[in-house]
Amino acid sequence: MAGITLNFDFVGQYRDRIGSGFLLTVELSAASLVASMAIGVPVALGQSARVLPVRYLCDLYVKLVRGTPLLVQIYLFYYIIGTAWGIDNKVVAGVVILSVFAGAYIAEIVRGSLLSIDESQLEAARAVGFTRAQTVRHVVLPQLVARTLPALTGQFATIVKDSSLLSVIAVIELTQTIREITATNYNFFGGFLLLGGLYLCLTLPIMFVSKRFEKRFGYAH
Repeated sequence: MAGITLNFDFVGQYRDRIGSGFLLTVELSAASLVASMAIGVPVALGQSARVLPVRYLCDLYVKLVRGTPLLVQIYLFYYIIGTAWGIDNKVVAGVVILSVFAGAYIAEIVRGSLLSIDESQLEAARAVGFTRAQTVRHVVLPQLVARTLPALTGQFATIVKDSSLLSVIAVIELTQTIREITATNYNFFGGFLLLGGLYLCLTLPIMFVSKRFEKRFGYAH
């Protein structure tokens, strides 16, 4: 009814560019996940710190990042902070931006999991003579992994989708690649339909793994 004809002939012509953009999206997402974990876990611990300046600083970071859109953060970091710091590499800037953004959400995931551990279990560990290190290893860490892993897997899927916004600073990931191709052949419907399918190829397996973790650890119940 809209008079649109599906045409994917361009895929063969631009397969190398599409493959390169797809690969860069995977690399951006994986690097950002690792870096955001390195940010989020210390921040989660800092939010429970006894030193008030540390606690307030970590809490402020989480509130600022979660309270502002990622698109705004991309523009502010790349064009203002990134310029001041001399960060010219767009891929590096993209990883930093995604990591800082996702780190706030991971901090909340970890903090919530820590708060959900029953205090009576820690008291029981002390009662049987566990040291602090043994309590963390045998009581806290196993429960923390079980409670955070499904949510962290889901966060990885979110990072994959959020990486598409880096196209606004011309990072040649999957979305920017398709935008450049459709600007040439004007096949917007076919191009963005392909784009959605490729993102599903990335996120559906991640969501499947997340569901498996939920069942494995009884997270849903």
